[in-house]
Amino acid sequence: MTDAAVIGGAGQVLTEDEVTAFVGGVLAGAGLEGRSVCVIVPDATRSCPLPLLLKAVTEALKDSQVTILVALGTHAEMTPDQLREHLGGDYPNVINHEWWKPDTFADLGTIGPDRVGEISDEMLRDEVPVRLNRAVVEHDVALVVGPVFPHEVVGFSGGNKYFFPGVAGQEVIDFSHWLGALITSANIIGTPGLTPVRALIDEAAALIPAEKLALSVVAQSGTDALHAVAFGDTISSWRAAAEISAQTHVRYLEHPVRRVVSVMPPKYADIWTAAKGFYKVEPIVADGGEVILYAPHVTQLAAMHPEIEEIGYHCRDYFVGQWDKFRDLHWGVLAHSTHLRGAGTWDPANGEHLRVRVTLATGIPEDVVRRANLDYLDPATVDLAAYESDPETFVVPNAGETLYRLQ
Repeated sequence: MTDAAVIGGAGQVLTEDEVTAFVGGVLAGAGLEGRSVCVIVPDATRSCPLPLLLKAVTEALKDSQVTILVALGTHAEMTPDQLREHLGGDYPNVINHEWWKPDTFADLGTIGPDRVGEISDEMLRDEVPVRLNRAVVEHDVALVVGPVFPHEVVGFSGGNKYFFPGVAGQEVIDFSHWLGALITSANIIGTPGLTPVRALIDEAAALIPAEKLALSVVAQSGTDALHAVAFGDTISSWRAAAEISAQTHVRYLEHPVRRVVSVMPPKYADIWTAAKGFYKVEPIVADGGEVILYAPHVTQLAAMHPEIEEIGYHCRDYFVGQWDKFRDLHWGVLAHSTHLRGAGTWDPANGEHLRVRVTLATGIPEDVVRRANLDYLDPATVDLAAYESDPETFVVPNAGETLYRLQ
């Protein structure tokens, strides 16, 4: 691991020329000429000026064999038109991470139960198979290009997270997300440094045979501008960007609020992704308070994971206390359920008690919302101006990327 090269910082906004010159310079000195490079990029649920970055990257790698791999995790496949807009043009050798196809993956080995126990502080002790999109394995170099934000599962996104879960097999996705759920979103989101989930991801990434590099960017949320770009191996680059993200994407309130209205942008197409509007504000909501996810454009809970409609949304203890009933389901789905429902308790005598109400003001039918153990609000009745003037309500525009905490 080496120190990362960094341009920009908290409070700065880079020009396009500065970004282009930096990317070209660091890649020219990285010894990539004539080598095959798999460029791993985020899907459209992450903010960053990807067209600018990809143009600079592909120009710098014009003497290399380049494949662009879109890190879907388990999100929906991007269509050719969506990819063209997302990437900023037509590029050769662009592939979605086809996580639903078994032949997508190469087996890299396993992380043994003793190591898992050590990493997780004995919260889990299982062997974890490590499978990865074979495109990464079949190239000399894996170059991650993408943003770093506070994240509900790992602490801060980016770096090796673009491999796991970005282009990984189901086993490590489920395992890492459930480990994060056991820790709880509120206790891990925005945590700097090496969290247990980050340690697990780094352990899996160590099995990748390709050289691993990253252009980790800190985006000005809601815009196409960048505060900073860090280049180096996937650990040092991520660490440098996360330190800056902790200054730019975490905001502090003096007192808890009774209600938060998270206004979700269109890039979040279902609750599976729009739930970030809850994760990022849970820490500032008073006990017994409410989070309203205002997203009239959202019409379903989870496009790729319909089983969440059957499971519903519950706190961690609901699943842990009935583990024999739930252990054979996808742990990633269980984790998503707990992340949106937040803190709470469950016992067989008294049932489930939740710290915060979660209300959907979306295009999802009321019966579906209530069956999923969430509250419903007709989005047509939402008056954002009235909420903004209410001293007990905190309205968050363009929600989902900035984390709010109490001082």
